[in-house]
Amino acid sequence: MSALPEMMTAVVCHAPNDYRLEQRPRPVAGPGELVIKIEACGICGSDCKASSGADMFWCGDNPWLKAPVIPGHEFYGRVAEMGPGAAERFNVKLGEKVIAEQIVPCERCRFCRSGKYWMCEVHNIFGFQKDVAEGGMAQYMRVPANAVVHRIPESVSLEDAALIEPMACAIHTVNRADIQLDDVVVLAGAGPLGLCMIQVARLKTPKKLVVIDMVDERLELAKDFGADVVLNPARDDIDAAIKGMTDGYGCDVYIEATGAPAAVTQGLRIIRKLGRFVEFSVFGAETTTDWSVIGDRKELDIRGAHLGPYTYPVAIDLFERGLVTSRGIVTHQRKLDDWENAFKLASTADSIKVLLVP
Repeated sequence: MSALPEMMTAVVCHAPNDYRLEQRPRPVAGPGELVIKIEACGICGSDCKASSGADMFWCGDNPWLKAPVIPGHEFYGRVAEMGPGAAERFNVKLGEKVIAEQIVPCERCRFCRSGKYWMCEVHNIFGFQKDVAEGGMAQYMRVPANAVVHRIPESVSLEDAALIEPMACAIHTVNRADIQLDDVVVLAGAGPLGLCMIQVARLKTPKKLVVIDMVDERLELAKDFGADVVLNPARDDIDAAIKGMTDGYGCDVYIEATGAPAAVTQGLRIIRKLGRFVEFSVFGAETTTDWSVIGDRKELDIRGAHLGPYTYPVAIDLFERGLVTSRGIVTHQRKLDDWENAFKLASTADSIKVLLVP
């Protein structure tokens, strides 16, 4: 492998609405660490919300997002440099295609020590904490020794490999729903994550899979991925439709993947008593509801879903076997120097998933 450059190009987040393309020193692999050459990095909805200044990233005197930082947690690349001990720790070789899970576990807190590493109390996520966990919107990226790394088969395409992180999150979310064969499942949101969830939920073979979204083109793709019924709130009476197909009871499972407060209250209306409500989204604003629906009226099982713990190998295997796909989800690819237009595109309904390809 040829000598690595001393400098690299990277997108750098300095503050809300202040992202810049910069030249930075290429990271160097320390003991147990890797440096990977990025092949693609997706722009996530959370990246767009961080860019626009959502409170969950920037509020308070000690915001969770620590700038200046290179964003990007939906990345993959090839091993370009290995520090002492890294080959043994990660079981990888130079040039191999790899992905690191989005969280860098501290390995010391009660959650990490009990195997619940995705809920790490420190909670360093690639692309949000400067120095500790710089992200993949760059030509090169450092992978710390405490990261969780997986190899990707060469047969997995660029587009599929770039979608492993969202697909892993989708698998975890669907697993949290505990879908049964006789369940009517409603999934709100046919964005990138929702479209991944549809493919995974279809593999669980529920009685009926219903997808709700405001964009007809995405609903058409949802049907291609296995949705039995698609509904658009702009013209369909969602409550009546769900009641009509469930003898008036409501759906057994409701998965919220829109990030819109209205989708939360919608789900509480259309889910049956004793139903399972799975919340995945990152919200840009708070939502309120009548909590007596959850307890006194329906005794619902409310479950959160966060990241993709233990599901990256499953996602990679499903892509390798052709059981899930990025086809139709990855709609655009842009170079790093076109990052500004890429972010704008990712924030509109004209795209589904936008990749930055160095």
